[in-house]
Amino acid sequence: MSRRFFFPILLALSCALALAADPPPATTAAAPTPTAPPNAASAKDAVDLNDIRTFTAVYSLVKQAYVDDVDDHRLMQGAIRGLLAGLDPHSEYLGKEQLQNLTEDTTGNYDGLGIEVVQVEGTLRVVAPIDDTPAERAGIKAGDTIVRIDGKPVQSDDLDGAVVLLRGKPGTSITLTVLHEKQSVPVDITMKREVIRIASARGRLLESGYAYLRVSQFQADTGMQLRKRIERLQADNKTPLRGAVLDLRSNPGGLLTSAVEVSDEFLDSGVIVTTRGRLKESDLSFRATPGDLLDGASLVVLVDNGTASAAEIVAGALKDNHRALLMGRRTFGKGSVQTVLPLDAEHAVKLTTALYYTPSGISIQAAGIQPDIALADLALSQREGAPPPAFGERDLHNHLKGADETDGPTTPRAADRDLQQDYALNEALNALKVLASRSKPTVLPPAANKKG
Repeated sequence: MSRRFFFPILLALSCALALAADPPPATTAAAPTPTAPPNAASAKDAVDLNDIRTFTAVYSLVKQAYVDDVDDHRLMQGAIRGLLAGLDPHSEYLGKEQLQNLTEDTTGNYDGLGIEVVQVEGTLRVVAPIDDTPAERAGIKAGDTIVRIDGKPVQSDDLDGAVVLLRGKPGTSITLTVLHEKQSVPVDITMKREVIRIASARGRLLESGYAYLRVSQFQADTGMQLRKRIERLQADNKTPLRGAVLDLRSNPGGLLTSAVEVSDEFLDSGVIVTTRGRLKESDLSFRATPGDLLDGASLVVLVDNGTASAAEIVAGALKDNHRALLMGRRTFGKGSVQTVLPLDAEHAVKLTTALYYTPSGISIQAAGIQPDIALADLALSQREGAPPPAFGERDLHNHLKGADETDGPTTPRAADRDLQQDYALNEALNALKVLASRSKPTVLPPAANKKG
């Protein structure tokens, strides 16, 4: 899935301002009615006449001397996009296609590669690949830079056009020339576009009593998906879970409301996140409601430099409320709120309107969240050859049987495949077991364990 500069990290400020399911009727923008005489405006609010003259002069020169004839519509569209692009990497003008892409991104159905990108100093940088998509399977990693698309260089002045090229008809091939982080030579990676249908929340039992929960991004129904998965794992385990690992690595974000809902599933009380901006409507505070789906069982959250935006809201809420232990690497540091402001039925502005703050009142913008336990970016290596068979008392002929020993051969539970390869997940499970051994989960009555 290609993104127009951080589409997945859209944080809907409020239902009134966020992108609605049905776009508003077409309207003609009218000039605002002045509330005071022109001479009452401060010098700060007045537009410098020299700036207007410069813009007009540049516009005229382009019309007269540019190598190709450029129509006024194209020039004005470029000026509008440049106005917003000059503010920050996440504010932008959205046309009909971009609005459609944005809606697809928040519902998890689209045609593309499953890749999140952002503009960084005139380059197209990968925030994170989405789980089980062409990009993830091909080895695209957080921090990669896309240098060329089908042999054509990615131009710093046309990153919008580069992002459009990442999408396309399912089954069509595309070759990305990618510079991996800490590498000096780019490599060509060929993929086929697919219909991307992402289950944003999934999970499984790592071993008896300990669950693995993965949230790949925050869509409209992520909270419901996670709730159902936890309830299923509780039933499969047959006894209350002793702990869970919540994996937010390479999660590029999503909807603010979804992040609040997921945080609330693990919290009984306390502030989840606050937002503050210039407008009064931007100042919001979200609090947890009673009920913890894990009944107080220990929780470890895995984060890395691809953990961004809404995922950082969840990590910050669970850390600051002392509900979870954070392990991994410093997060991305995307702490701003974007609001979609419709202009008419087919055009809107995605504008940065606020910053969000963790429960402790800290803005993580550009700084990220530091984990409680830092982990190096390591990988486990496979043992060469099969391990020697275990030998013990029960293997001796005519040994005395133990109280729990059966007559048949014992078959140990197969090791989780990811645990054999994932260093961070191994460390998280070890820490989880230590936490679980020190605390006894509080089992709540069924009625008290429900979220509205």
